[in-house]
Amino acid sequence: MATMQKLRDYRGPALLSHGFRPFFLFGAVYAGAMVPLWLAVFAGHVSLPTAFALRDWHVHEMLFGYVGAVVAGFLLTAVPNWTGRLPIQGAPLGLLFATWVVGRLAATCSDLVGWQAALALDALFLLLLAAAAAREIIAGRKWNNLKVVAIVSLLATVNIAFHLESHFRGLAEYSTRAGIALVVTLVCVIGGRIVPSFTRNWLAHRSPGRLPVPFNRFDAVAMVVGVCAMLAWVFAPSGWLVAGALCIAGLLHLVRLVRWTGYRTFSDRLVLILHVAYAFVPAGFLLSALSALDLVAPAAGVHAWTGGAIGSMTIAVMTRASLGHTGQALSASVLTQAVYAAIVIAALTRVCAALEPSHSVELLAISGLAWAGAFFGFAVAYAPLLCRARKF
Repeated sequence: MATMQKLRDYRGPALLSHGFRPFFLFGAVYAGAMVPLWLAVFAGHVSLPTAFALRDWHVHEMLFGYVGAVVAGFLLTAVPNWTGRLPIQGAPLGLLFATWVVGRLAATCSDLVGWQAALALDALFLLLLAAAAAREIIAGRKWNNLKVVAIVSLLATVNIAFHLESHFRGLAEYSTRAGIALVVTLVCVIGGRIVPSFTRNWLAHRSPGRLPVPFNRFDAVAMVVGVCAMLAWVFAPSGWLVAGALCIAGLLHLVRLVRWTGYRTFSDRLVLILHVAYAFVPAGFLLSALSALDLVAPAAGVHAWTGGAIGSMTIAVMTRASLGHTGQALSASVLTQAVYAAIVIAALTRVCAALEPSHSVELLAISGLAWAGAFFGFAVAYAPLLCRARKF
């Protein structure tokens, strides 16, 4: 009750009253803008003052820019729920958000400010986020939740390694795969909590039937095998051994998904999209296994994970959290459903562009437009909620 009263007493800008508000809104705008800009850069129509190789700039800003913002929005919203403590808000939240903005400018203009300065400015955001979350979790004595902070801390470390590898080796190959593996692991950890939980809660109010299987030893095995397979992929993305590990991990995560009874959720798009998003996790494993055997292009598995699992899951989390934490009904509007359709189309067409190089130009254009439509659509639909104070 005391925490709720303090929330009511907050008198600053509504946008800075809770972490999900600025990071979800501007993370979505950034994601929507970056892919069309990347396509223009890729086509040679636009040049950027970045010290990164152009591919590295695109990867970096998707993994550590857009994903970093969504992770911040989720973590700063989840931690108060875990600990019962007041959320970071006002000036401290504004300062943290400012470090994210400065990091984006530094990465894009690193050729102007120097790669060392860009590294320092960009690294600050994830380091501060991990420290702030750890402080709150430790103060609330919720030790079990420190594993999420550990993943964010590892992501901050990989971000630093990305800058170093890109500068000294010319292309951040290992760091790219490590960053993807870490974020996919985060999707598996968070997805393993929210997908069966929200599915069970929704089904419990409907007709009786099969419910999601609670987390048990099978889930733990699937997680461990998945992490080990991705770790092998980070260091050696080709060969029979890594292909076998990735294939086994993909099948385990597919079974894990089936155990969550997503086939019973078609009438609730807010729940269904969580299952669709997680389906890209085993798809990424299986396509990467084929890539390890030189049967498909590496981009197919990579974009099943990034555009599919990460893109769809972030959209799913942002919409649901924005509705729930602004006091709205948990129901997907027509525009929200259009956003879900657009992100799935973006992911599928991007994977198909890797599988069908003869049609890659057209498929990349469709994917880029659908991706931009999904995130700009989210921004248009949810900006009024995110910028307006909640009525208690």
